Amino acid sequence: MKARIPKEYGGGPNNMQGMIRQAQKMQEEMAAKQEELDAKEYEVQAGGGAVTVTINGKKEILNIAISPEIVDPDDIETLSDILVAGVNEAIKKVETTNSAEMEKITGQMNMPGLF
Repeated sequence: MKARIPKEYGGGPNNMQGMIRQAQKMQEEMAAKQEELDAKEYEVQAGGGAVTVTINGKKEILNIAISPEIVDPDDIETLSDILVAGVNEAIKKVETTNSAEMEKITGQMNMPGLF
């Protein structure tokens, strides 16, 4: 005996085709959005503006600008710490923005490996 699910409850081949079309459309939208996000550039400051990191959506560092007044040859450790903080904050900003933009498309669906 076969179980038959009425079409109004999501049964039938038409619904499956619709779901496939919807998934394909979502995948196309996500690919377009990812391309847009990859091209986007972000500027993040650290150390009270002493260091500015420019990063793109692919998490590639494009530039690091350092204010001359914080360059102290006797205190390289502080400069290093500020650079690390700036780069980490830039990466975090890209990841947060990318995640939020993709959630707009997927409606917060969590289907690992599908897309």
